[in-house]
Amino acid sequence: MATGNISFVTEFILVGLTEHPDLQLLLFFLFLATYVFTILGNLGLIILIGLNSHLHTPMYFFLFNLSCLDFCYPSVFTPKMLINFISKKSIISYWGCMTQFFFFCILAISECYVLTSMAYDRYVAICNPLLYNIAMSPKVCVNLILGSYLMAFSCAMAHTGCMLRLTFCDVNIINHFFCDILPVLQLSCTSTYVNELVVFVVSGINLIVPSLTIFLSYGFILCSIFHIDSIEGRLKAFRTCSSHIIAVSVFFGSLSFMYLQPSSIGSVNGGKISSVFYTNVVPMMNPLVYSLRNKDVILALRKTLRRLFRS
Repeated sequence: MATGNISFVTEFILVGLTEHPDLQLLLFFLFLATYVFTILGNLGLIILIGLNSHLHTPMYFFLFNLSCLDFCYPSVFTPKMLINFISKKSIISYWGCMTQFFFFCILAISECYVLTSMAYDRYVAICNPLLYNIAMSPKVCVNLILGSYLMAFSCAMAHTGCMLRLTFCDVNIINHFFCDILPVLQLSCTSTYVNELVVFVVSGINLIVPSLTIFLSYGFILCSIFHIDSIEGRLKAFRTCSSHIIAVSVFFGSLSFMYLQPSSIGSVNGGKISSVFYTNVVPMMNPLVYSLRNKDVILALRKTLRRLFRS
């Protein structure tokens, strides 16, 4: 290709979830409601955990970090998606796209490892309660969270660094609602072999290792539950674990569907639908799954509301 015929891309056009005008307004209100609920739900959890000293335990320390991630996570792409629903053309600059991609990577990978830490915490609490204070000391909890963020930052830098080495010529239409890695790679006019290899290796490590750890932890937890003498106690513990497993399965399952397959397999629309789950549905589900069915959180909410009304 002659270099004189190449025009380098300085901005991208996001196609969005659908090109059907009849669905745009409906989807706008649906995702706006989802986004508001996600922000308020996670912000509420952050405030509750911060204000109530009886929630200052390892379990709620991890839940606090998960809520912080879920508070920030959808804000990386949902506002832009909402604008796309009500505008004729959604444009994002090259550097805006790379920035969005970097923060998406760091927040999504952090969530993988925070969920893993939460599962490990529950495993120790239920299967080895006598060792809980030692195994989940404040130092261990802080190290787990710092390790999660460090791993996420390293992987995000690797992904973004590989993306910045690519050249984009002429074609600038991203068939997605945000700058996800696979749709962006399809637009490159240079070889993406290294990028695809990094995606497969890094995604494999960050999805397979945490998901195996989580499901093994919950497997041991379920075995311990079956040894509980009280049927009522067994059912209560099982309901709590099952809701956690469902939330984790949706998150890791949708991520795996998107990233643990060759980029040529599967439809683009299927990838967009899968992306909706790990970008919008799971951050909305987490406050419900991990808090509203939890007596400690409900008690903390009641105490906080009483303080507000008394003042």
